[in-house]
Amino acid sequence: MRLNMPRLLLIFWLALALQAPAAPPFREAFADLPGVRLCYRDTGGDGVPVVLLHAATGSSRVWEYQIPALTAAGFRVIAFDRRGFGQTAIAPGGVQPGTGADDLQALIDHLHVDRFHLVGTAAGGFVAIDYALSFPQRLRSLVLANTIGGVQDESYLALGRRIRPPEFNALPADVRELGPSYRAANAAGTRRWMELERTNRAPGTPPPAQTMKHQLSFALVSTIRTATLVLTGGADLYAPPPVMQMFVERIKGAESVVIPEAGHSAYWEQPDAFNAAVLDFIRRH
Repeated sequence: MRLNMPRLLLIFWLALALQAPAAPPFREAFADLPGVRLCYRDTGGDGVPVVLLHAATGSSRVWEYQIPALTAAGFRVIAFDRRGFGQTAIAPGGVQPGTGADDLQALIDHLHVDRFHLVGTAAGGFVAIDYALSFPQRLRSLVLANTIGGVQDESYLALGRRIRPPEFNALPADVRELGPSYRAANAAGTRRWMELERTNRAPGTPPPAQTMKHQLSFALVSTIRTATLVLTGGADLYAPPPVMQMFVERIKGAESVVIPEAGHSAYWEQPDAFNAAVLDFIRRH
């Protein structure tokens, strides 16, 4: 459902209140899990946990604007480098290449976390959907941000080919994933995003093609009963608002937010608006 005007005003007020808080302390550590030595960041504390799943162009380092804001709001924040990204390394033993949902479940058990909020952006949203289908009892809420969701229905894949022709993939990553307004207005932020994208894994090393626990389809997406927010940018070339609406219409009770002018990396381009929308949602769940 669309957010009403009072809710939008609340989000605007929260955005004003969340101006660049100081970076909180967090623990960076490794968890030896089946088939992987997984690097994670954990702010600790007694707050309700929020887990962040990064895009294929990132790692746990990209949440520079989210970790301070969520921590300042009283939440415990956990972010990790998905298998093949950042400092996470494939380890002998265990199923290879494993699934992102199973890695997340193993990490949550390792940290003795019970129920938590899950935020996944872009390719991290694929893992978030798979996790919501696999372990719904562990989730307080689900935020799907700027994601095409990994759905494999042929009609949906055909839609993707129409809006992203082969030439699209030849574009530089920042052109594909940052909106033109942001690239025009924030050269320093664009350079920082590109730095994080270039260093998200070893040069020339593609991430392992992790499988999903489910063959994702809209029929399965329609079975999600976790409270869900679907968020995208008005200038997102991957997941524009009509694509987002396909998920909103299928997830019972799902809410939606469109951040004007933001591209595929709304968490980075307009962090105040992104953080305010996420905080407004998870505080209600």
